[in-house]
Amino acid sequence: MKFRKGLLFLLIFVLAFQAAGLTAQAAAKKEIAIFLDGQRLESDVSPYILPKVNVTMVPLRVISEGLGASVLWSQADRTVTIQKSDSVITMTSGRQQASVDNNLVNLDASVQLKQGRVMVPIRFVSENLGLQVNWNQAAQTIDLYTGNETTPTPEPAPATPAEPGGSAKPAADEMRGAWISTVNGDWPSSGAKGNVERQKQEYTSQLDQLKDMGINAVFVQVRANADAIYPSGLVPWNSVLTGTQGRDPGYDPLAFMIEEAHKRGLEFHAWFNPFRGTNSAAASNLAANHVSKLHSDWMVNASGKLYINPGIPEARQHIIDTIMEVVNNYKVDGVHLDDYFYPSNVTFNDDAAFKTYNTLNTTDRAAWRRDNINQFVQQLGQSIHQVKANVEYGISPFGVWRNKANDLTGSDTKAGVTAYDSMNADVRTWIKQGWIDYVAPQVYWSMTLNAARYDKVVDWWVNEVANTNVKLYIGHAPYKLGTPEIGWQTSQEIIDQLTYNEKYPSIGGDIYFSSQYLTKNPLGIVERLKAYYGQ
Repeated sequence: MKFRKGLLFLLIFVLAFQAAGLTAQAAAKKEIAIFLDGQRLESDVSPYILPKVNVTMVPLRVISEGLGASVLWSQADRTVTIQKSDSVITMTSGRQQASVDNNLVNLDASVQLKQGRVMVPIRFVSENLGLQVNWNQAAQTIDLYTGNETTPTPEPAPATPAEPGGSAKPAADEMRGAWISTVNGDWPSSGAKGNVERQKQEYTSQLDQLKDMGINAVFVQVRANADAIYPSGLVPWNSVLTGTQGRDPGYDPLAFMIEEAHKRGLEFHAWFNPFRGTNSAAASNLAANHVSKLHSDWMVNASGKLYINPGIPEARQHIIDTIMEVVNNYKVDGVHLDDYFYPSNVTFNDDAAFKTYNTLNTTDRAAWRRDNINQFVQQLGQSIHQVKANVEYGISPFGVWRNKANDLTGSDTKAGVTAYDSMNADVRTWIKQGWIDYVAPQVYWSMTLNAARYDKVVDWWVNEVANTNVKLYIGHAPYKLGTPEIGWQTSQEIIDQLTYNEKYPSIGGDIYFSSQYLTKNPLGIVERLKAYYGQ
């Protein structure tokens, strides 16, 4: 009997000890908390971490109520569809792949059912909806950021005047450029229209901020819609300066901008949209000397926008003449063209020009169009270098030349638009013939976008400039930081791209679109660039 009593007491003691241990473990294990821009999100089922894959699962309610996304659960096929803005995510229980904007993406963990709730991986969903996700192991918290929080503007660094005489050269051998658009809000602001001093202050402040983060060259849009931000004898003043196209702003912005850039040791490249005439078909706000009024027969209305027809030799020469105005009259370091050649994915009615100017005697309209652009590119380069051999001449084409599906020598991509097929821009010929000094493809995709992965596109361009004298700069897309497109939920994406470029000596530098998406510091890109460039 005594033995039995002793055994009973021992058993009670052991059970009590185990219960105390389990209680202590439960007390020590914190419940995972989720915060959106600092505000805690409520969850009716506690989030949990899947072992081995370390994926945090949350109830669908957090996605719908907390993140404001539209959710739909189909019990029949055990599939959840999540939509916010233009992003659509579809996941099916048991499948290790999800559909993100019609692209298949591998999953570490898919949909699960627990306690009657549909559970989804919070990081995967959040990042593909455009949020930044941070996990704090010690605090057991998940912090989600929309990118809407304001970031203080850094104090501009004082300008250091350059030595007098001639153009300034970059502080580093590599190109570190920024596009400054005059029509997309980079400069001037809408509130600076008609205000000369404010326009000057905005520009110099922007230069100071760009230089402070490591930028050594600016590509300023001097021709946007067959107009100018300088006094021209051929085209009207740009309306962004005063609110009215053709109105003199009272100073020469281009002369001022070049001088201020050179004072700070920054290169200045004049950026031209070659064939774009207007952003709408309306002519009521156009100046009397706009090309569409002087030469209506040169214009083509394509989906409500007017374009100068590249098939007309006189029209091409007109554009060359307007660019040469700048080359002859200003100390620019470069002439830069973007990808406004033939417009993509629209009907372009150039029947009359094809009939009149088809000197190739071809029935292939696309080949004729490419020849028109080829002639323009070659003749412009010859004109520039005959006048100023040291002015750098380059073009920034759309990032994909051709898909491999259409041309075995194309890139391993599935782009819906290509330079060669959609814009009639035969960049390969320009490079092989040496008609341009550099090419700066717009590689505006992340390292994880399967349709046009950054590294695959860059690999193709590196191979394309091999054994030529054409320099390669890469165009980057900080304007996508914080957007729902896959891969842009952290500014580390840009740094990863720059690091990837280091493997190729033929990549001579980088250009960022555009300046406001650097100076506004989305997702802390300024600090990352400073660290990368050693500023």
